[in-house]
Amino acid sequence: MLSGLAWLALEAKSLESAREFYEERLGLTVSERGADELVFAAGETDLVCRRPDDLPRGGLHTHFAFSIPEDEYDDWWDRLDDEYDLEEAQFGPARSLYLYDPDGNCVELGQQDVAGPGIDGIFEVVLEVENLERAREFYEDLGFETVDTGDDRKRVRLQGPMALELWEPHLGIADARGGVHVDLGFETDDPSAALAAVRDRIDSLERETEAEIVVRDPDGHFLTFTAP
Repeated sequence: MLSGLAWLALEAKSLESAREFYEERLGLTVSERGADELVFAAGETDLVCRRPDDLPRGGLHTHFAFSIPEDEYDDWWDRLDDEYDLEEAQFGPARSLYLYDPDGNCVELGQQDVAGPGIDGIFEVVLEVENLERAREFYEDLGFETVDTGDDRKRVRLQGPMALELWEPHLGIADARGGVHVDLGFETDDPSAALAAVRDRIDSLERETEAEIVVRDPDGHFLTFTAP
C-alpha cells in the first residue's frame, strides 16, 4: 500500500548546528532552505530538520538509519571516529556505526546494497509507542509486515517501504530511544485507500485533499500519505 518513504522530519533547536552536522560531517546536500526548516537529500528520501515553532513538530530523540555502500564503511568510521564516540553493531554480515546529532538523535550508518557514493537513503526509523500490540496492528493494516519481535516484548520490527521498529520506552543499542512526535511522509498511489485502512483507529485527521492526507497515529506521530 505504501511504496516509499518520502521524508523523515526531526526537531532541531539550531538549524545551523543541524546543517553543519548533516552537510559538513555526513555529506548531505541541502535541497531546500527556509526560515524554520532545512531539507537534506538522502537518496530518495528527504531528511527535514525543523525548529519546534509549529505543528507538526519533528521527531525528538529519534533513532534512524542511513544506508551507505558496503565498501565505504571503514572510510566512514575513520572519518568520524576522531570527533565522535562511535559505537558499532553487526547484523549478519552487515555492520552499522552509531553516533548522535546535535539534538540527541541516534544516527546509524549501516551497510546496505546501495550504489552511493555516500549516504543513499534511510532504511530504518524507530518510533516510541505506548501500546506495542495496538501500534503493530495499526502499521500492519498499512501494509507493513512483522519480521521480528523482541523476547521481552519491548520492540517489534516491521518491513514496508523501510524497516519500522516500534519500541515501548527503553534504551536500545548505543542508548538509542524511539522517537516521539515523529513526522513521516509515505508515498502511495492511493492516499484515500491508506486512510480507509486505518481511519477507525487514527488519533486525528489533520488534512485531506485528493493528493495528500495527513493523520496522527494512535501515539500522536504525524503520517502523511502523499502521491508520488
